[in-house]
Amino acid sequence: MSTWPQDVALVPQVELNDFCDLVWRRGLERFRDLPWRHTHDPYAIWISEVMLQQTQVTRVDGRWQRWLERFPSVESLAQAAPAHVLEEWQGMGYNRRALALLSAAQAIVARPQGFPTEVRDLVALPGIGPATAAGIRAFAFDLPGVYLETNVRTVFLHELFPGEEGVSDKVLVPLVETSCPQENPRGWYYALLDYGAWLKRTVPNPSRRSRAHVRQSKFEGSHRQKRAEVVRLLLDARERGLSEADVACGLSRFEQAAGRAAVSQSDAHDLLVELEREGFCRVSDDMWRM
Repeated sequence: MSTWPQDVALVPQVELNDFCDLVWRRGLERFRDLPWRHTHDPYAIWISEVMLQQTQVTRVDGRWQRWLERFPSVESLAQAAPAHVLEEWQGMGYNRRALALLSAAQAIVARPQGFPTEVRDLVALPGIGPATAAGIRAFAFDLPGVYLETNVRTVFLHELFPGEEGVSDKVLVPLVETSCPQENPRGWYYALLDYGAWLKRTVPNPSRRSRAHVRQSKFEGSHRQKRAEVVRLLLDARERGLSEADVACGLSRFEQAAGRAAVSQSDAHDLLVELEREGFCRVSDDMWRM
């Protein structure tokens, strides 16, 4: 009978088959019939994977469908204007992801081979890391890999490292790799995701015991929120553009409505320059536009 690889530090003495049988059972019991599970289209699955990063499933359900109505293929996304992509992304958080999606789509359509399937080719694209690459491979192409995201991590920590603190991904990666079947990785990772999502609702979140766990910084009043509001202001005025004074005024109204201090024109300038460096906007004749 197969067991966990013995050269990994802190590996629990648990039979691999027993663990896998448990996950399959729990996954079947907790299965979630989510819309992106009804397709093998790598483009649609890629969009769902990016949307689901640090975003609740209930928020993605609906936005994913709307995105695909507007940009139904990787080719249509690649041809879209950045302002249109950012407009559709509003409310999903982390606007950089929208621009990364656009850049990656343009790189994909330029490939003679089409949508990449190998990890090395996927992670070479903007905004795609190892977990997203593994998710695309598993859910679109049913290929094995190390899909280590928060729900998957939750299951391994809960079942194999109960009570242990600071468990590193260096320990988890070989276990995730060993447990993933060569056939039906798609179903296996759905089982892990669904069991993990249930665990996070019913027990103290095991993923917090991971060394990789990082508490998300407060959004309200943050620099990140100000950036997002500047992007929104520019989108609303993308035809006529805005001066730095306009941006400072609009951002000040937003801040003061929340009981915070007004924003100076100098601060607005710094935000605009920062966004310009990242490709969000441009300036011409002292007017800023998307």
